[in-house]
Amino acid sequence: MPPSRQIVLASASPYRRTLLERLGIPFDTAAPDIDERRLAGETASDMVKRLSLAKARALAGQFPAALIIGSDQCAVIDGEILGKPGNYDNAYTQLKNAAGHQVDFHTGLCLLDATSGESQVDDIIFSVTFRQLTDSEIQNYLQREQPYDCAGSFKSEGLGIALFERLQGDDPNALIGLPIIRLLAFLRNAGVNILV
Repeated sequence: MPPSRQIVLASASPYRRTLLERLGIPFDTAAPDIDERRLAGETASDMVKRLSLAKARALAGQFPAALIIGSDQCAVIDGEILGKPGNYDNAYTQLKNAAGHQVDFHTGLCLLDATSGESQVDDIIFSVTFRQLTDSEIQNYLQREQPYDCAGSFKSEGLGIALFERLQGDDPNALIGLPIIRLLAFLRNAGVNILV
């Protein structure tokens, strides 16, 4: 039975769309137009929460009766916030620096009720310990998967899993960019239970 409220994913990410499709509920997608730059002195947690809320709010006028899902992600290694690499050279540097280290992925999640203006916002952290990687392993991985639009320079749902020694967290979907377990809790809080 479809939810009684329209659900909108505020994202153009094919990865987030695929995750939400797994739930088997109807939803719309729209790309929010916001400035995603980090503010001076902003922590990773504050940034992803702010941006996930901003993405949802950016679509509230277009979908005034919807529940709008916003999400944003960044990776942190040794206190440094990493963004999407954008190209091979940046991705190579990110993976070279990550080899043998733990990287914490912060995924901001927001569910905005556009009707009431109420929002639920959280930062879901998932940690990845990279194994030691040779230069040729990094080069081969990047040539095969080209994860240049992914925070941390890998796709954990694909070949990127071969880069890891250990995963730690409550929801592996958070690593892909949409923490489904927390999203389902937010939806239930908003009166939408997809199992009923």
